[in-house]
Amino acid sequence: MCPVDPELLKILACPKTHQSLTEASADVLGQVNGAIEGGGAQNIGGEAVHEVLEAGLVREDGKVVYPIRDGIPVLLIDEGILVASAG
Repeated sequence: MCPVDPELLKILACPKTHQSLTEASADVLGQVNGAIEGGGAQNIGGEAVHEVLEAGLVREDGKVVYPIRDGIPVLLIDEGILVASAG
């Protein structure tokens, strides 16, 4: 179950491209978390990501995941994690 209200999810968008966002699948979270645990994940801002994601919102093109922390989507461009680089 997505920790974000479905009605809110309908209006959320990527802050950079304005593409729609959906709940990240278990596969996407697994890919990103594997990279985080392996020490190889960076956010768009260039900082290393150390905290695994319990949930996230994936951009429509599937290239970026925005973390959800304590039930709150972190929709800052620099906080997005590139899915391709996480693999």
